[in-house]
Amino acid sequence: MLTDDPAAIVRRLAELRLEHRDLDVAITNMPRGPGCDELQLTRMKKRKLRLKDMISYLENKLIPDLDA
Repeated sequence: MLTDDPAAIVRRLAELRLEHRDLDVAITNMPRGPGCDELQLTRMKKRKLRLKDMISYLENKLIPDLDA
């Protein structure tokens, strides 16, 4: 995302938060045990962490820079 438009950032934040929440539910509901796909679980957790980083980055872009 290369735009500094606050409205576009807010829309993107909403999308990322929804995807993050959906991944959280999917990870929680994923069956554990011998039949569990550990590779898929690991990928989902990594994706969730990347989403968290993107959310933090965009939230910081919405904070105005103040001259000290």
